[in-house]
Amino acid sequence: MKAKLGSSENQAEDHNTTSSSSLLDLPELTLECILDRLSPAGLCAMAGVCSSFRDRCTSDHLWEKHMKQKWGKVIGDSAYREWQWHIALKMRPRNLLDRTNQTSFIGSVSKICPLLSRFSLKPGAENGENRLRKSDLPVDSIMARYLALETGEFWFPAQVYNRENGHAGFMLSCYDAKLSYDSKTDTFQARYSPHGRRTTEENISWDRLRVPPVDTCSYDLHISASLVDLKPGDHIEIQWRKTKEFPYGWWYGIVGHMESCDGNENHCRCQYTDTVMLEFKQYPASSRWRKTAINRKDHREVGNETDGFYGGIRKLYKEEEISMWKRLWPNQILD
Repeated sequence: MKAKLGSSENQAEDHNTTSSSSLLDLPELTLECILDRLSPAGLCAMAGVCSSFRDRCTSDHLWEKHMKQKWGKVIGDSAYREWQWHIALKMRPRNLLDRTNQTSFIGSVSKICPLLSRFSLKPGAENGENRLRKSDLPVDSIMARYLALETGEFWFPAQVYNRENGHAGFMLSCYDAKLSYDSKTDTFQARYSPHGRRTTEENISWDRLRVPPVDTCSYDLHISASLVDLKPGDHIEIQWRKTKEFPYGWWYGIVGHMESCDGNENHCRCQYTDTVMLEFKQYPASSRWRKTAINRKDHREVGNETDGFYGGIRKLYKEEEISMWKRLWPNQILD
């Protein structure tokens, strides 16, 4: 009986010891591996458990992977600069404990993780409950940036293919826009800034977005660096705008042959002429939009108020860029 009683007592003691252990008792490497496998919603939930998990789950090195996986293909240098300006404005009041800001933060986090409402994420939490306050999360952290993107709070700059729902006037073009994400539909809303009225578009899918390939303002002429290398068959993008008051968009085309060339590779000398012929084969041969010629050695903006103005040129070297334009090719020749 003593042996059995002693055994029972030991088991009870072992049970009590076991029940008092927690995740924080795990080896550091093991705990890091667990946190590294959590989703963004999981990290948000764990951040509300206690101050120790809050510090761990809001750290940049855990959120960097999630940023790259979800936002890496649409967030570029221009978006990062916009984010720096965005957080500078948010920090202007300097009172990060402001109740209004705190409530706004809780609402934003709750959108990505409804489970957080079960944790003590309330501005007035008392009785020793843990709190995840806005002041606990640095505004310049990767987690803050991720949540601002996920909840649509942060409008970021990117480019949109075939703007305005495939409007025929914008087929095979790509325009700068400010975008906001809608997590309910997994789509984006865009604000375009042409001369005159502001244009918006909703329900934009991920595959119509890209990071701006060059760091050139949409109102500035891009300085072309590949004009000397252009030869027939090369794929290009060229800036074009309707008038000089409008912003540029990037339009897809290919390098064609001069009128005097029959296209025979054995006799073609188009690559060595000062003039480069650009073709936009989405338009019929009779269209004034079908071809335009530029000077290889002294290219500047060329055009007029009737045909528009052609700006800088990018030669496309990556197959993924060329393939994207081919996927957008219209089903029929444009008028």
